[in-house]
Order: sequence, then structure tokens, then C-alpha cells
Amino acid sequence: MAIKKILTFPNPVLRQKVETVTSFDESLKELATDLAETMYDAPGAGLAANQIGVCLRVVVVDVSENKEEKKHLVLVNPEIIDKEGCQIDEEGCLSVIDLTAKVERYRKLLVRAQDLDGKSWEFPAEDFFARVIQHELDHINGILFIDHLSSLKRTLYKKRLKKILREQEEGSF
Repeated sequence: MAIKKILTFPNPVLRQKVETVTSFDESLKELATDLAETMYDAPGAGLAANQIGVCLRVVVVDVSENKEEKKHLVLVNPEIIDKEGCQIDEEGCLSVIDLTAKVERYRKLLVRAQDLDGKSWEFPAEDFFARVIQHELDHINGILFIDHLSSLKRTLYKKRLKKILREQEEGSF
């Protein structure tokens, strides 16, 4: 098990729709462990497999009650089967450097997923937990949280990102 490199925008892997998991084997369990270790190292509230370059429908979501605890859910082939309400709150992303913004999301969800053995289950999610799940499911559908922003905000961010990346390249010599 290992901490993996998190891909950042504009890496094209982040825009790909990923494959449904059909093999519930040891490699899937290793992927889930790597995702959790990488998420906690970052630190983040969730992480999708494609953020570490693995194009499978797998996400991990932190459900810890406090900062000392490290408890997470692994969602394989997750989908939202019902949604209601609205919430607007600040959001950021491990794959979108140096940006947070207010994003509108559903406030309540009913989610269906499979566990690491392939068993299907459903659970409700509300508020911040629902926000994180929506954010991670966007990832496995090739959507980034910046896609929820106005075109002006996206354009300004892309200009700022180009400058940041240019400065990083110049500083690496």
C-alpha cells in the first residue's frame, strides 16, 4: 500500500469517464487502501480513483468523527438514486490547486454503491457528507468542481493556473 501522486488539472485523465468495476479482487482492495492513505496524507475529505490515475468507479470518503480518527467509506460503482434540497458552500479540490469557490449541491442524497466484495447497499447522506459524495461522483464522471463555476471564474482561474505552472517550471531549474 502506498501514498500515490494526485493528478492535477489540466491532466486529461481527470476529464475521462471511468470504467465500472467488475472484478472484486485483491487489487481492488489495494486500490482502496492506496486511495485512503493518499486522501489522509493530502489531507482531503474524499478521493476518486481517477485522481491517482486509475480509471475505475471507486471513491473513498472520510467519515471520521474527529481529526485523530481515520475512518472512511469505500464506494464502488456509486450512484445517486435520489436527491433533494439545495446547499451552497465553499468547496476545494485536491486536483484543482489554489482555488476554493462556492458551489451549489443537493443537500440530501440516497446513494447506492457496492462494497469491496461486490455487495450492493444504499445509504442516506446529508449536508457536508452529501457535498463530498457529489464532488467525488463528479470526478468519476470526468467533471471537476470548476465546471460548476461561471465561465468568467473558470477563465480567471485558468489564467492564474498558467501563471502558477509557469512559475513552478521556472523555479525547477
